[in-house]
Amino acid sequence: MPQTVHDRPRDSRGYPVPAITPWEEGVPQFALTDHGRSADCATRRLCSVCNTLMPRGPVWRVVGETEATAIAEALAAGRPYRNMAPTLEGPGHRACMLYASMVCPYLARPNARRGTTAQQPDELTDHVRRGVARGTSGAVVGFADYEYAVTETRVLFRFLDVVEFLPHEISDVHLAELRAELDRRGGAQEPTA
Repeated sequence: MPQTVHDRPRDSRGYPVPAITPWEEGVPQFALTDHGRSADCATRRLCSVCNTLMPRGPVWRVVGETEATAIAEALAAGRPYRNMAPTLEGPGHRACMLYASMVCPYLARPNARRGTTAQQPDELTDHVRRGVARGTSGAVVGFADYEYAVTETRVLFRFLDVVEFLPHEISDVHLAELRAELDRRGGAQEPTA
């Protein structure tokens, strides 16, 4: 576990709560994204998981099957990839996203399903409907940078230029990479929960 994630507030089970997760009556709502927290992360270049500064340069995010497949196809054909459709999911540090890909049940396993408390679908979030399985693949992806727009109701992100593509069916394959990244960063903390 990255030290910055270890230092995050915890839920009643002891799980660290990501920076963009809203709280309701003292309980984190893991399936939702807080507008103000997400806007703060976007405008101040803070990691959406640990809420600490991301230095200039690449940022990472975890993607589901549809985007992982599109990126893989573009890379295999030697074409650049840029997600022209905005997403609500903000960027983070490499270690934080590797960690998130393994501990978030929805991101980690192909048969995991979106919780029934997930955001109501609309034209932007239709692909993340409640109860829908993640799909057979996912990936942790590094991008050269990101763009964002803060509207009254949402924070929208677009990511530019793939710099790293780490696909997975089951995200445990990233454990060695996470350990190596934490060694490079000089900060790991074993989970206490």
